[in-house]
Amino acid sequence: MSSEDIDTQVVIAKLNQILEMELAGVVRYTHYSFMVFGYSRIPIVSWLRKEAEEGLVHAHEAGEMITHLGGHPSLGMGPLLETHNHDIGAILRESLEHEKATLKAYFELLDVVKERSVFLEEYARRLISEEEIHQGEIDKMLRKPGELKVFSS
Repeated sequence: MSSEDIDTQVVIAKLNQILEMELAGVVRYTHYSFMVFGYSRIPIVSWLRKEAEEGLVHAHEAGEMITHLGGHPSLGMGPLLETHNHDIGAILRESLEHEKATLKAYFELLDVVKERSVFLEEYARRLISEEEIHQGEIDKMLRKPGELKVFSS
C-alpha cells in the first residue's frame, strides 16, 4: 500500500480534531494550574503547566501535519469541561477523561493511515505512546499512597 491509498480529507479532518483537542488541553491544564491551592501547590502547578506546554507542542505538530497534507488548520477548540470542582482529585479525574478522549482520536488516526503511510503511522504511534504515558502518570496520582492497583473511576 502507498500514501495514494489514503483519503487525505479524512486524515485532515482527524488531525483537525486532534488539534482542537490538544488546544483544549492547553487551556484546561493552564486553568487548572491557577486553581490549585494547599501544601502541594508548587509541584502540582508545575506538572499541570508542563502538560499544557506539551499539549501546545502536540497542537503545533498536528497543525504542521495538516498543512503538510495541503489542509487548513482549524481555529476551533475541543470541549472544555468546567465543573467548578477544583479539588486535586477532581482535576486529575477530569484530566484523565480528556487524555482518554485524545488517545482515542490518535487511535482513530492510526486506523485511517495504518499500512498506508509510514510517516503518518509513525506520527500517530509516537503520540499514542506519549498519551498512554500521560494516562499512566495521572492514574498513579489518583491512587492512594501505597496502592498498586490501577485507579478506576
